[in-house]
Amino acid sequence: ATCGHGCKYGECMGPNKCKCFPGFTGKTCNQDLNECGLKPRPCEHRCMNTHGSYKCYCLNGYILMPDGTCASSRTCAMANCQYGCEEVKGEVQCLCPSGGLQLGPNGRTCIDIDECSTGKALCSYNRRCVNTFGSYYCKCQLGYELKYVSSHYDCVDVNECVTNTHRCNLHAECLNTEGSFKCKCKQGYQGTGFDCA
Repeated sequence: ATCGHGCKYGECMGPNKCKCFPGFTGKTCNQDLNECGLKPRPCEHRCMNTHGSYKCYCLNGYILMPDGTCASSRTCAMANCQYGCEEVKGEVQCLCPSGGLQLGPNGRTCIDIDECSTGKALCSYNRRCVNTFGSYYCKCQLGYELKYVSSHYDCVDVNECVTNTHRCNLHAECLNTEGSFKCKCKQGYQGTGFDCA
């Protein structure tokens, strides 16, 4: 079989009969086929004709699927949330697993709320706040230790004079105080209690 005019994008099947490759048309297969004009349309949203082929595009908020359809990107599967999400009226909202976390600027990851610095933490007078990721806990103030007293845990004053954790001078007396201690130079000596001469 010979095709006098040739078959540019196809093959000669019989006397002057061309079989065009996909995406091309015309007697000698020299014209690009505009797939975007075909019925049914090959793309759900937007179609762009290219040489010998075409490309599909989706509107904002949609993701192109392999079959040319457009799926809403506003689904939890597409949202890429750090911890989880919920769909409300077609809108996706990422969630944080604790009240001590809030959504970061990207709307997907959770960042810690420092309850200690914002004043949201509730610790009793003899405890101090320690921030953790997503929460906080109350620790005994310095000079106090956690002890099990009369069927519950409480922060009890540490007697630095008894535990020998004071820094009083050799010639000073240790006096225990609530949460701390004082040093007083012994008779015949004078100074701060940390230094006695």
